[in-house]
Amino acid sequence: MADPGLLLNYGWSDSVAESFDPHLHIGSIPARVVRVDRGESYAATSDGIVRARTTADPVCTGDWVVLDEYHRVAQIIQRRSEIRRASAGAQSASQLLATNIDTVLVVAALDQTLSLGRVERLLALAWESGAQPVAVLTKSDLANDLETTLDEVRASAPGVPVVAVGATTGDGMDVLTALLTGTVVLLGASGAGKSTLANALLGEECLATNDVRGVDGKGRHTTVARELVPLPFGGQLIDTPGLRGVGLWDVVDGLNKAFADVEEFGVACRFGDCAHSGEPGCAVQEAIDAGLLPQRRLDSYRKLARENEWMAARSDARLRAERTRAVKIQTRASRSLYRSRR
Repeated sequence: MADPGLLLNYGWSDSVAESFDPHLHIGSIPARVVRVDRGESYAATSDGIVRARTTADPVCTGDWVVLDEYHRVAQIIQRRSEIRRASAGAQSASQLLATNIDTVLVVAALDQTLSLGRVERLLALAWESGAQPVAVLTKSDLANDLETTLDEVRASAPGVPVVAVGATTGDGMDVLTALLTGTVVLLGASGAGKSTLANALLGEECLATNDVRGVDGKGRHTTVARELVPLPFGGQLIDTPGLRGVGLWDVVDGLNKAFADVEEFGVACRFGDCAHSGEPGCAVQEAIDAGLLPQRRLDSYRKLARENEWMAARSDARLRAERTRAVKIQTRASRSLYRSRR
């Protein structure tokens, strides 16, 4: 590709160019998906934004793709990172939120009751993606006891930078900006201030914002589609709709990193399969008794680990059911063919 043009604003690099090399042919166009909304997809090319016509495999915001001359998606380049959650509802399936990301901003608002468990849940998803998480506490000017809250979040986020910002006042934005690299995605509940934060990072009112509901303090969904836009200081930003429910999906590694403190104490347990629930020589319980590890951390770890195991078992059961159904269909077809030949 001679001139990447506009793609330079959307993350094009030498390594990205190399990933395209085996897939580019005469008439094909390298592109990056910048918006997916109700089945409609749009992609950035060297010349501008085009509507991308998807085929069998659905695309996700952040995907690098090869378009043919009619702007149909001919190939999805292998994703180097992705955020995936369990789909809402009864289905045992997953939903891609963003791909090819480098930094995940886990956003929580300080004008609401802060749920450390929710922060830990989002951090597990963020770690599992392969990107670097950053915990961002918005609306710092409305916090009752900022320092205490910061200490609580730092204790719940080992290995994760924690930053308090006032997106409307500018407080802490320089610290946050210095932590951002590559493609950045925002994750958080409705009303966490993600769109306001996004606008502060972009330097203009690009994204719509709404106040939270006065009745229950919950946010109204402002962002309705995942959209990737260039940042003025380099890199790209993906805003996502507020997540009311965040189901875990195969986040074993993410949980181990999100609860690195629990894992670290657990290494010293007398038994390798210690459940940290009263076994002799349990280093985790000793750490809790000594005040080195909050009981809440262990309780949260157990809860999320059980949920992840349950979802994995549920998914395996669905796959087994699908295989059984496929075998039955094939058997019926074979029997029908045999009878027709008699």
